[in-house]
Amino acid sequence: MTHPRLSMNHATIKHADFDAALAAVTAAGYESYGTWREPVQAIGLAEAAKRFADSGLRLSTHCRGGFVTMPEGEARRAAIADNLRGIEETATLAAAGAPGSRAVFVLVAGGIPAGETGIADARARFADALAELAPEAEAAGVTLAIEPLHPMYASDRAVVSTLGQALDLAAPFDPAVVGVTLDTFHVWWDPEVLPLVARAGAEGRIATYQVCDWKTPLPADVLLGRHYPGEGVIDFASITAAVERCGYDGDVEVEIFNEDVWSSPWDEVAARTATAFDAAVAPYLTATAIPTLVE
Repeated sequence: MTHPRLSMNHATIKHADFDAALAAVTAAGYESYGTWREPVQAIGLAEAAKRFADSGLRLSTHCRGGFVTMPEGEARRAAIADNLRGIEETATLAAAGAPGSRAVFVLVAGGIPAGETGIADARARFADALAELAPEAEAAGVTLAIEPLHPMYASDRAVVSTLGQALDLAAPFDPAVVGVTLDTFHVWWDPEVLPLVARAGAEGRIATYQVCDWKTPLPADVLLGRHYPGEGVIDFASITAAVERCGYDGDVEVEIFNEDVWSSPWDEVAARTATAFDAAVAPYLTATAIPTLVE
């Protein structure tokens, strides 16, 4: 049986369409799934919600929004509008999911706009966007989950590089409205990661926990350097135990960006993910049941 808290993030089987992904995940015995926006938009939100409801899966997260670090203007307004649509998608899919579904919308800040050199300015614009989006998320019952990315992505993808920065950005808001995404691939290197996980837990900010491994050498496209848990150097025991001590009892997503994984049959990926999770992560999960209240 697949671990009851294991969730398959759609990025791990990136090339599957929505129906194929749901079929592979349910056939492998998963109870939870993390959706991505592109497959949902390909069939329309209403149809995706119906098919998701029929699958019997619960929603762990909806990925992803953000990318709002550009100066005020047409492009920024379009990005804000797109994030508002993402909030609506998240609320709709969570409502369609099985009991225990979480309305968590993952946000990646965005990089430094072309022609600029000010990372602090870009980060401040992301903070401004949070202030604009938070009331809409609160009204929809959605948690915005800021995801810090490894510093190697700071220039082009995320000017939020540490869990501490993410927590500082979330601090002005109710934890039910703005939390953080804790992804092992992005935070494992930080010497302050365990104290920061404890801080996130004390503040009630851990909206989702994602796992995959770090292994060198990295590929030419460093975005695709993720591996199955247990294949690399990440200490899942200490990080997972720290997350558990915080009282986090939600799903744990496996999110892998890797061309070899993407080119493998989806049923094989689902099975291998479950096996890797059982060996590397599950032994450190103290809670095995998901609360049935839809959040």
